[in-house]
Amino acid sequence: MKKINQLPLLLSACALLAFSACKKDKDKDPQPDSPATPYTCAACVSSPEAKAENDGSSRGIYKGILIASTGTIKFNVGNDGSSITAIMVIDGTSVTLSSSITWEQGEAYVAPFTGTLDGDEVSITFSVQADGSNPVVTSSSIPGHPNAVFTLAKETSNALIEGFEGTYSLSDGKKGTFNILLSRALGKWGGVARENGTTDDDDISGTIQGGSKLIDSDNGTQVGTLSGDEISGSFQDSDGKTVTVSGKRTL
Repeated sequence: MKKINQLPLLLSACALLAFSACKKDKDKDPQPDSPATPYTCAACVSSPEAKAENDGSSRGIYKGILIASTGTIKFNVGNDGSSITAIMVIDGTSVTLSSSITWEQGEAYVAPFTGTLDGDEVSITFSVQADGSNPVVTSSSIPGHPNAVFTLAKETSNALIEGFEGTYSLSDGKKGTFNILLSRALGKWGGVARENGTTDDDDISGTIQGGSKLIDSDNGTQVGTLSGDEISGSFQDSDGKTVTVSGKRTL
């Protein structure tokens, strides 16, 4: 796959009724179309969940997107006490995960999180440095979803992290998944794209300019526009193909 950042049908009443009836309908004043209601993520929070006292440690909230099919994940490493859990949503199915590894002050945190999906065990190993940097999933076993790839970010008390799931399509017919994390407060975004039917992944990242323009850090191309809880846009890649992206916030 080329790197993408170089990247009911309604029948007329006139077709069903007699001509005279249709003519009468045509004589009526046309009704204005109702404006589409913008999508909003009803389940998403509008402010950071992370506690200020955890901003510089391995304790806290970590949010992520994944491509295996598609989904999101949120790790809570003792953010609000001693509870250490995670919630993964994959293809619309929610999986609750937990770990028995306790958190220790001043130390990196590495732990397997386990749960069940359709009766089968899920295991995801999470790792983060002592200061909360470099959160990653080092290994995963998700029944029915091999080759999962995760992108994670630590949320802080002054920088909400949001997760968007979406798709991309090329003018040559190729399509794929386009999932990203972003922080409006930090003016940054990043994620991963994967062509359908492959395991070919591309990391993508950039800045948010003017509060809405998603700019590719590699080449300065605007890949989409952020509007509320939606992303949409199109651009030309380095091969002259038109790439169209769309996404909705789900985390």
